[in-house]
Amino acid sequence: MGRKRFAALSAWLVGAALALGAGNVSAAWTLNVTPGETPISHTVYSLHMMTLWTVTVIGIVVFGLIFWSVVHHRKSKGAEAAHFHHSTLVEIIWTAIPTIILISLAIPATKALVNMEDTSGAKLTIKITGYQWKWNYDYINDGVSFYSSLAPASRAVIYGDPGSQKNYLLEVDNPLVVPVGEKIRFLVTAGDVIHSWWVPALGMKKDAIPGFVNEMWAKIEQPGTYRGQCAELCGKDHGFMPIVVEAKSPADYKRWLDAQKAAQGVKVASVSKHWSDEELMARGKEVYATTCAGCHQADGKGLPGSFPALAGSAIVTGPVDAHINRVMNGKPGTAMAAFAKQLDDVDIAAVISYERNSFGNTAGDYVQPATIQAAR
Repeated sequence: MGRKRFAALSAWLVGAALALGAGNVSAAWTLNVTPGETPISHTVYSLHMMTLWTVTVIGIVVFGLIFWSVVHHRKSKGAEAAHFHHSTLVEIIWTAIPTIILISLAIPATKALVNMEDTSGAKLTIKITGYQWKWNYDYINDGVSFYSSLAPASRAVIYGDPGSQKNYLLEVDNPLVVPVGEKIRFLVTAGDVIHSWWVPALGMKKDAIPGFVNEMWAKIEQPGTYRGQCAELCGKDHGFMPIVVEAKSPADYKRWLDAQKAAQGVKVASVSKHWSDEELMARGKEVYATTCAGCHQADGKGLPGSFPALAGSAIVTGPVDAHINRVMNGKPGTAMAAFAKQLDDVDIAAVISYERNSFGNTAGDYVQPATIQAAR
């Protein structure tokens, strides 16, 4: 290879590397990480780009020197191996340069890590609790709490055509709603197994571990909808545990929060209401689809060897008190979780009523929310 051809090839390689790093190209190919919508995600993105360009330049220089040496010191040109002797100066140089590079990357990275752990000054605290396979969001200072699980429309197409629904497996029934422009503190834990709360646009991911509380924070800068998933293999339905965060303007967030508080009041009042059989069955069908069908299946036949069938079950068709106890307190040593803290009185009463009168079961009795309240 001639000197001119080698120079042209080197220039082309450098140009290609620069083109791949250009914003419009990387965005079009979606090869790069997302800049996100929080200060932390922006910092992580900047560190990523700084490190990427550092190793790119190092790679170009090192391989450029290798290629140049191979071309200009090859045997066919009469080159002979040099007898290299100890050089203190060279050893100092090849030790000092990497040290300087590492320090220049380590200092901003350390600052970013320290900043990630600083939850002070938060205006809002939300406790996130992971369950198989849903999330509980508790707005600690506002008295609002609800569960978020895979939306019924998504659940309906799990075994169908993924193209039949936008955001396949990334829609939920109740998204986490937060205000933009305010620092939000998240307390992350779990009620059964290890989960991991991850929304890429927020720039952070935290493990949800039973018995432990991890912290993180976010300050979302733009209104919008941001999606994520559980990033820990938490069980057979791990892939059906999405996260949706809706960031609203402060005014819209206040309206949403007021509506949630009003709904909580209605929910409390509904416990003392006498529900008709039809109302209990309709509500129970919804609760079963989002909470129970993942294990016991939509038809109540379960999964042999893994999850028992509810159709013809001795618990479901037997004394109602035993059924209530099983749903509320679970069964230790099995995958049957305790739902006393996960579901309210109305939902527990409704789903028990539904199970006792569906899948061919004909118990004929219906449970009122007041009965569940008394059982607590």
